[in-house]
Amino acid sequence: MKRVLLLVIIGAVAAFGGWYVWNLSQKTSSAYVSVLLPRETIFVAHMPDFNQTRDQWHHSDIYLLYREPAVQDFLRKPLANFSKRDTASQTLREIEQLDPKNAFFALTSIDNNSPKVVGGFRFQGSVAEAERVVGKWRSKLLENNPGAKREKLQYERHEIELVTATPFTLATAYDRPWFFAATDLTELKGLLDHADRRAKNPMEILDTDEAYRAAVSRRPSNYAVFFYLQPKTFAKRLAALRAAIQSSAANQRTMLEQVRSISGVTRFENGKINDLLFLGMPKLEQDVALTRSSLTLGTKETFFYLSMLLNLGEKIETLNQAAGIGGMVQKILQSFFNSGITSDDWKAAFGAELGSLADWPSSAHWPSLLLTLPVLDSAKAGKVVEAVARTDQGATWTQTEKDGVRYFSMQSPGSLIAITPTIALSNRILIAGFNPVSVEEAVKRSGGTASELADSPTYKGAERLLPAPTNFFSYVDTALLYSRLDAALRPMLLMAAAFMPAMTKSVDLGKLPSPEVITKHLSPIVSSQRYDRDGYVAESIGPVTLDQSVIGLAIFSGIGAATRQKAGAGLAGWGASPTINPQPTLTPSPTP
Repeated sequence: MKRVLLLVIIGAVAAFGGWYVWNLSQKTSSAYVSVLLPRETIFVAHMPDFNQTRDQWHHSDIYLLYREPAVQDFLRKPLANFSKRDTASQTLREIEQLDPKNAFFALTSIDNNSPKVVGGFRFQGSVAEAERVVGKWRSKLLENNPGAKREKLQYERHEIELVTATPFTLATAYDRPWFFAATDLTELKGLLDHADRRAKNPMEILDTDEAYRAAVSRRPSNYAVFFYLQPKTFAKRLAALRAAIQSSAANQRTMLEQVRSISGVTRFENGKINDLLFLGMPKLEQDVALTRSSLTLGTKETFFYLSMLLNLGEKIETLNQAAGIGGMVQKILQSFFNSGITSDDWKAAFGAELGSLADWPSSAHWPSLLLTLPVLDSAKAGKVVEAVARTDQGATWTQTEKDGVRYFSMQSPGSLIAITPTIALSNRILIAGFNPVSVEEAVKRSGGTASELADSPTYKGAERLLPAPTNFFSYVDTALLYSRLDAALRPMLLMAAAFMPAMTKSVDLGKLPSPEVITKHLSPIVSSQRYDRDGYVAESIGPVTLDQSVIGLAIFSGIGAATRQKAGAGLAGWGASPTINPQPTLTPSPTP
């Protein structure tokens, strides 16, 4: 009996030891990449497991939305216009065959304005099996560069393939189970030396850099993609440039020079995408905490909420000295100067927390946007608002007072979309918006403590996903936003298709999926930022993250601008000559 018990214990210890070794190897696999790279590496991106990441992507909310039959039916015609779609799919299948682990891409140097890039990955199977795929990629490179030269070199026990197409060079080599590539032969040899542990300076590796290790300490154990950027090289160049031009700020450290490292992680979590960004740098704010006091203005129709620390008073002097600022910002700054308003006056008048909300009731055609600032001194705040009202000499501002709150309103000269910029100023808060009704309703809500938005299950569930913020917080109800956009834009798009039949060649708007098909895959996007120990940590989670949505919005805006240009050219071809009615000159009202 004792012998059986002893065997069971030995088996359990062996199993635990095997599990521990396997788990340790998984955790240290990315560290091995940092052992291959030189200490002065400027940028590195790392993907631990390509196939696992792709599988997680296929289970994400946004991919499941893409695979909806109604969405696929709608996208069939637009995607048919992309001739390289099959080529991309074939490349992905080839990568899957390699089952790459610890794939990395790094910028190791930019000396003499010549960037040196290295990369590599671990592969499954034999070198011959990997070469069947890699060799195909190398052949395509040679086909696209007819004048390229190809040669084989021997280095230690490795065979290096060198492709030269001036000024481009690509050197590749196998060190099973690794495949390495570099745009510089010396850099590739350095990779091989570190991999074979014969480097002359074995400790001059990225893994020994303090800034890199601090960044890695913020990285979760399970992630899809990781990147690290060392801004020291760029900061030195910026300092040298300031010294060369004998700038008055040559002895002052810029924001970039204060940043020790920048790193980021993307991972998948229960179908959602989670981004984490870390900036290793000193804390900028002192004794200021984010309160999210403007949250009381939120309603059940609020789809966007933002709260951030942004002391505009500290920026006034900088903006006044900055060259090239034009438009309304310059006019406001000039009005402040004419009124004798300084940065100290602004800081005495307003708190540092900027709030913003957007509501979109189902009965409204368009959303209403609000901006808020806490008021510290209502008298000084009133002088600031009066200076803003005097910015445009051709505009007429009216002032009223109701229940101790001063309202400043300006009628927009626009005729297509009539807006009435309105500023409400109480002894507690400043609220600005484009609609006097929405501003007045927000003022009424500002006196309470309850909030329809804060009490909603959707907001509460999203807020709990991230740590409490100290600097920045944002919330976007993507399902509510899409529902309102669909109701507002679908009729306009269908009408546009009727007047511009050429649109139907690219897209069939009659197959646009119903909002219910889309919104069932949409959850809120929530983002927070905090200062933790030695740097700022920003996190975002949702079907897409805040950064990804901003980038996507920028791309769609560019596509929309190009479409409007084509449409404008088409309208101009009709020979129509539009008549422009001159706007009447407005007499400014006396300063309140």
